[in-house]
Amino acid sequence: MDGYSFELITGPMSCGKTEELLRRIKRCIIAKKKVTVISPEVDTRENGDYIKSRNGLWLDAIKVKHSIQILSLVKDSEVVAIDELQFFDSNIVRVITELMKQGKKVIGTGLELDFKAEPFGHMPELMCIATNVDKLHAVCMKCGCEHATRTQRLIDGKPADKSSPLIMIGGDETYEARCIKCYELPDAEHDKKIQSDLGISKILQFTKR
Repeated sequence: MDGYSFELITGPMSCGKTEELLRRIKRCIIAKKKVTVISPEVDTRENGDYIKSRNGLWLDAIKVKHSIQILSLVKDSEVVAIDELQFFDSNIVRVITELMKQGKKVIGTGLELDFKAEPFGHMPELMCIATNVDKLHAVCMKCGCEHATRTQRLIDGKPADKSSPLIMIGGDETYEARCIKCYELPDAEHDKKIQSDLGISKILQFTKR
C-alpha cells in the first residue's frame, strides 16, 4: 500500500453512507487489494454476516463484539472497511490508529449525531484522526429539502422523547432523515418541570393577595 489513510463517511440515516462504503470497497477489490469488512455485533438489522445498503447492495462482513478483536482479524488485509463505527467501544480509536501505523487503508462509516442531535459515541475522536471526512446529507422526509443532517427517531409515528434510551434493540422505533427546521425532540421531563414551576408561581401569587 502507498502509505496509510483513514477515510470516514458520516451523516444522518438514509444519506447513503453504507452505499458509498460499498462503492469504495468494490474499487479496492477491482484494484486487487485484500479487503476485510467489519460490522458491529450490536447492529442486528441484518440477520447474516454482511453489510447491506438501503438500495440492496451487500457484501460479506465479519461481525465483532469488541473493537480490539479487529486487530487479529485483519493482519493480512491491505484495506479494512468498518461499518457503523458509532456502535463500537472506546478502543476503536486506538484500533484504527494502530491500523494506520501498520500502513493499512481504513474506510469507515458512522452516524456523527444520535437521535438527540448529540455527538454519537466516539465519532468526534474518529473525525479528528481521520485523514479525510465526507459528510453526506439526506433528503428531509418531512419537507423534502436536500440538506437533512439530523436523524429523527419515531415511536408509534411520533418523535421520540429525549428520555428514550440511546440504543433501542428490537424496539418498535423507526428512523428518518430530517433537516434542522423539521427535526423534533420532545422533552416531557422539562415540560413537566415548567408546568410545576408555573403552578408554584401561581400559588405564590395567590398567597400574596
